[in-house]
Amino acid sequence: MPELIRADSASHRRDAAIDVDQFLCDGFALREQLADFLELTPAVLEQRLGASCSDLAALHPGAVDFDPLRVGAFYEETVGTGHLLELAAWHLGSADYIADTLRLQARCAVGQVLDFGGGIGSHALAAAALPAVEQVWFVDLNPHNRAFVAERAARFGLSERLQVCRDLHDPSLPSRFDTVVCLDVLEHLPDPAAQLVDFAARMEPGATALLNWYFFKGFQGEYPFHFDEPALVERFFETLQDRFLEVFHPFLITTRAYRLRPAGPR
Repeated sequence: MPELIRADSASHRRDAAIDVDQFLCDGFALREQLADFLELTPAVLEQRLGASCSDLAALHPGAVDFDPLRVGAFYEETVGTGHLLELAAWHLGSADYIADTLRLQARCAVGQVLDFGGGIGSHALAAAALPAVEQVWFVDLNPHNRAFVAERAARFGLSERLQVCRDLHDPSLPSRFDTVVCLDVLEHLPDPAAQLVDFAARMEPGATALLNWYFFKGFQGEYPFHFDEPALVERFFETLQDRFLEVFHPFLITTRAYRLRPAGPR
């Protein structure tokens, strides 16, 4: 069952507004909330954030020894709270870039929104605050990520509009979504093409998908948890071009917007 956040918003402090300006200011009170959640002092948190990428990479057995069938277990069990720290460091250090992804989401997100692999919840929280959005479904394998996002939503009084689930097999999820958000996730999957097919099957005819990817292990192997096999990447792009049509947007970011390709001859 989804982990429905039922906390009374009146009993929780609203940390700050949920808009792009506030994200640029403090990442939606990210440092404070993460320090509270992890029970760290601000000084220790800064130390952990600075080493978070290398710490997370050190948990990975490496490209040669990594069994693709263990990807789920790696993110659900092995990374622990280290993934929260790595994601937080990325969001805080790349705020201008992520702000544009939030602006893009604000242009596109409506109705039932799926945030797949939502991490620390920046996009889920922002989407839940949009007037055109009915419900946000935050899906993430990592139980620490889910607990942290649940706590963040309660602080912002967004509990009734945001539900957290482990995976897309949860029976409480809608059969179809009006918006799909999947950022910085596809490169971590052993079969990203199959994930595109799953998304297409769960999208309403007029739905929009916001996607990005980085199929590269890094120039110095700093991203061992990314898949980059040429055949895998080729299948991904073949599937993307077969199932989706790109929709122009004005932001200079790697995130792209897509609609389903119409059925019939092209």
